Amino acid sequence: MRVHHLTESLSAKRRPIVGIDAANLRSGGGVTHLVELLSSADVAVDCFDSVHVWTGSQTANRLPRKDWLHVHDLPELNGNLLRRSLWQRYKLGDAAREAKCDCLFVPGGVFAGRFKPVVTMSQNLLPFEGRELFRFGLSATTLRLLALRFLQSKSFRRSDGVIFLSDYAKSVVTSTTGRLRGEVQVINHGLSPRFLAAPRPQNAIEDYCGERPFRILYVSIVNAYKHQWSVVEAVADLRKKGFPLRLDLVGPSEPRPLRRLLKVIKKVDPLGNWAKYAGPIPYTELHQYYKSADLGVFASSCENLPITLLENMASGLPIACSNLGPMPEVLGKAGVYFDPESSESIRDAIEQLVLSPRLRADVAQLAFARSQDFNWERCAKETFSFLERVSLGHRQPA
Repeated sequence: MRVHHLTESLSAKRRPIVGIDAANLRSGGGVTHLVELLSSADVAVDCFDSVHVWTGSQTANRLPRKDWLHVHDLPELNGNLLRRSLWQRYKLGDAAREAKCDCLFVPGGVFAGRFKPVVTMSQNLLPFEGRELFRFGLSATTLRLLALRFLQSKSFRRSDGVIFLSDYAKSVVTSTTGRLRGEVQVINHGLSPRFLAAPRPQNAIEDYCGERPFRILYVSIVNAYKHQWSVVEAVADLRKKGFPLRLDLVGPSEPRPLRRLLKVIKKVDPLGNWAKYAGPIPYTELHQYYKSADLGVFASSCENLPITLLENMASGLPIACSNLGPMPEVLGKAGVYFDPESSESIRDAIEQLVLSPRLRADVAQLAFARSQDFNWERCAKETFSFLERVSLGHRQPA
């Protein structure tokens, strides 16, 4: 259902009201999604009376100021996870009813309260990918992810609607949950327009040298399923062949994977000449790193919808990419694929691109064109259209 048809479909006396549970959204991609969704929703919410969001101060301070948006910054939601979860379980339903909400949207994916109808969203695929989950061994992380699998599975089964970010994610999750009783829709996240940069002219590798190296960029959190160490080993092999390459690794990190990465960097580049780990970079500055790169690498083996892959695509970079998860669904034929667990496979994919300016130019142009399909305005329209449809299906006759 298109957003501009929503008003015609409403038979009740008032336009619907949407509630959003952001009690446990405090950082990362979940908050980015919420901020961008609400910032781009002016057209979408023309057919809604208002939107209410319940959250803590950290997230509330990042949300846009809109006439139709009511942000409830509650002291309970500035507390620890247990306190926030208890509020969600026992008080959120009453708050949504008091606000006369016709639908409650839970982008965090876990809801144990009492309210109908509820729409949940799957944003974390790690709990449902057994092979990836057990990369963390017998650890607190594994136990937390298993608990999330149980809680999210239960929430998805109880939901009146579930949003997935990719067809791949939908397939993986429903293979665990079974067929869901509520409505299901795949809605891709969007992409900030500041990442958009048309593909640059591609030069032969002979035009680069030690003082002006060919720059390879990998943006992602350093974690067990991201395989940065394999990328470092692949680039080290190519440098042994005489290619003047530099590798920039950007992103936050988990302690144990970071130690593994730094150990490999110290082994293959003891003087720190070409393998650089920059650590976390503010999101508002990230597009500058893409602009200075010559080639993007994305070596993750588990994603729901890979936002940093989209950023590479929008930045006009030729891309060497993991062949697992939803990456082929997102990138299509606009890249060269590899096995992220094999440094030799990564090396061969990068070498193929390094040696061919024509191939780099072709895949960069294709990737840039595909990236135009991912925008927050479209995401907002599709999301609020889905919420309206679920609301309408459960609205009591006037």
